[in-house]
Order: sequence, then C-alpha cells, then structure tokens
Amino acid sequence: MDEMMAGEGMPKRRWQRIVDFPLVAMLIAIALFALALQTGVWLGQMVPPMDELSSQAIRAAINVGLVLVTYKMVIAHLGQEPRDDLRSKNALRDLGLGLGAGLLLFSLIVAIAAAFDVYNIVGYGGTGELLMDLITVAILPGFMEELVFRGILFRWIEEFAGSWVALLVTSALFGLAHIFNPGATWFSSFTIAVEAGVLLGGSYMLTRSLWAPMGLHAAWNFTQGFIFDVPVSGMDQHGLVEAKLSGPAILSGGGFGLEASVIALVVAGAAGAWLVRLSIKRGELVPPWWVKRRETLAAG
Repeated sequence: MDEMMAGEGMPKRRWQRIVDFPLVAMLIAIALFALALQTGVWLGQMVPPMDELSSQAIRAAINVGLVLVTYKMVIAHLGQEPRDDLRSKNALRDLGLGLGAGLLLFSLIVAIAAAFDVYNIVGYGGTGELLMDLITVAILPGFMEELVFRGILFRWIEEFAGSWVALLVTSALFGLAHIFNPGATWFSSFTIAVEAGVLLGGSYMLTRSLWAPMGLHAAWNFTQGFIFDVPVSGMDQHGLVEAKLSGPAILSGGGFGLEASVIALVVAGAAGAWLVRLSIKRGELVPPWWVKRRETLAAG
C-alpha cells in the first residue's frame, strides 16, 4: 500500500517516495549545503576592503547565515522523517555541555602530554589572535563540519543503514577529510577518525542535536590552539602561551599536533565510546531502514 502523506489522506506519489528515500535526501541536502556555501563565498568576495578581522567576521557571518537559513528552511524538512537538529529546545544546555567537554578533554590531553614531557611551555603568548581564532578555528569548523558530517551524513546514513554503519562511515570520512592537512599521515587520519569521529558522533547520538557536537568541536579546537598553542590538525596557532611539542611522535603527534598522539586517541576515544554506550542504554540505537520496514510490514 502507498505511504500516506503526513497530515493528509493522500498517498505519496512515486517521485515523493524517491526524494524521501534516505540516501536521496542526503544527496539533495549535500547539494543544497554546497550551493549555500558557494553563494556565501561569492557574496563574501563583494565585501569592501577592510582590516582582516572585520573582513573574516563579515564573510563568516554571511556563510553561516546562508547555510543556517538553508538548513532551517529546506534541509531539516527533507526525508521520510523530517527533523530539525538545531532546534531551540535545550540548545543552551547542549551547547554548554559540548563546550565544557571540549575544554576539559583537551586540557586533560595536554596535562598528560606535559606529564610525559612532550608538551612544554617555553614562553609567553598573547591575546592578539583571540577573535580571529574564535572565527576561523572554533566557530566556522564547529558549525560547518558538524552540520555536514553529523547533521547530513550521519543523519541519513543512520536512517538508511543504522547507527553502527553511520558511526563507522562518518568517522572514517572525518578522518580522511584531514589527510591533506599539514603534517598529516595515515595514522593521524586514523586517530582523528577514532577520537573525533566517535566522540562527535556519540554526542550527536546521545542528544539528537547538533548543538552538543558543534560546541564540543569548537571548544576542542579553540582550547588546543588558542589556549595551549598546539597545532590544530596540523595548522600552527598562536596561543596564550608559547609551547613546544617534542619527543616521540607516538606521544607528541609530530607535526600534526597532539590530535595524532596515542594520548588523544586513548582519552578522546574512551570518552567517545562512553557516549556511544550511554546512547545505547538510553535506546538511541537506530536499526537499518530495511529492518524497520520489515517490522512495520510484519505489524500489519
């Protein structure tokens, strides 16, 4: 029997069922995100000449604004089960928890690295890069990357193939997305996949909101870069202190930074596993699409 349109007594047409299919909805969402982002880049090129900070802030506001409107107006309404993962309910709570978790986790990683004498403060830094780092290192990556990897890819891969496949695929893709960063190796991509992919995916599964992973992602980047002067995924930063990483790459992460160290792998990986386990206990594990469909048909 044809599926019934929500709120109406009319069966869905074939093209509507095709568009609503999880993988098709995901591809449409990716295309819409890319279009919004490209439009933002084009509009940003029209920003009149000014100081670098103001220019970056205006361009960031344009891009975030366009992507957010596109998500709220269209992407959130796609698929068989439309859902807004940037809803206002519990937004401040989830964002705050994510920010706090990111700060504490990377502070713990740095503390362990210091105990092993691979992280050392060698001088004073400054606050001159504070606002720039907030924009380019924290807000933009936290918002854009989480919307794509968790808000689009995870959401519809999970709807199609279940939570385990979504977690595996998005974590692998997240690690692979960092392979061309300065100082990157295949091991650094593996550590990013495990420590960040599972951690951020687990926070999304637990809260069913993008606010937590966005806050966690932003605070993680800002803490390691601006506060502790650690390279953020291979990109050098200017922090409150001047710090140096030394010793074996397995502990220091080499040129990529502490994210590529076994310290971050263990600490963040364990935290991510705990979030996933907690999600399962709370009944947030989603079965594959075909399993849900078979159960629905069996129920009559």
